[in-house]
Amino acid sequence: MLRDLYSEDNPDKDSQAGEQGSYSEAIVSLSGIRKSFRSGSAEIQVLKGIDLSLHAGQLAMLKGRSDSGKTTLLNVIGGLDTPTEGNVRVNGHHFHRMGDKQRTRVRKREIGFIFQAFALHPLLSAWENVELGLRLSGVSSAEWTERIAYCLEQVGMTQRAQHRPYELSGGEQQRVAIAKAIAPRPKLLLADEPTAELDTRMSERILQLFETLRSEERMTICMTTHDQTMLEVADHVYEMVDGRLG
Repeated sequence: MLRDLYSEDNPDKDSQAGEQGSYSEAIVSLSGIRKSFRSGSAEIQVLKGIDLSLHAGQLAMLKGRSDSGKTTLLNVIGGLDTPTEGNVRVNGHHFHRMGDKQRTRVRKREIGFIFQAFALHPLLSAWENVELGLRLSGVSSAEWTERIAYCLEQVGMTQRAQHRPYELSGGEQQRVAIAKAIAPRPKLLLADEPTAELDTRMSERILQLFETLRSEERMTICMTTHDQTMLEVADHVYEMVDGRLG
């Protein structure tokens, strides 16, 4: 349960509780985010002072050239990476103050990820991959069958539910990855080019799905994309240029 995160091994329990009111509507709040990597003797600055707030039900897009920092920013928001400087607050959790174990617990229950590499288990069928996402998130097994069927239907994969990733095309794998990410009803969905492998018709279908998720489940969605159709329906489009948001 989430209260396990705020037991004695979490030094921010009291401060987070005290600040809850001032961030009641912000699912994501970033302040002064900088991220650097070492490459030999050189230090490469990828994020250079990012401030960002995302609210419940918002659909935000990140666009920009390759290597502009978009994926790194998604990883920082999702707690997969920690900033060199700055504060990261996601659904009431101060990621910049939490350890790996604590961030992992939050990710499993509250954040969905759609990766460019799909991140599907190669030995599991499409159905079993979505089920795995529900298992890891702690969703009651009583909900699995209905939710898996719904999510696979939404991405047009009902007829391919028993196929393993190696039996699926790149676009089909991407659709299963989307179903797996949304199945646990995360508060926040982070998607890195979620329609890159899809044709126009399926991209439009996924866009409609995202609209449903934000309106009916109040899911906050932040994604990178070059898809102009996606950009046109976003609440806000942020352009990343050289590690900064435009």
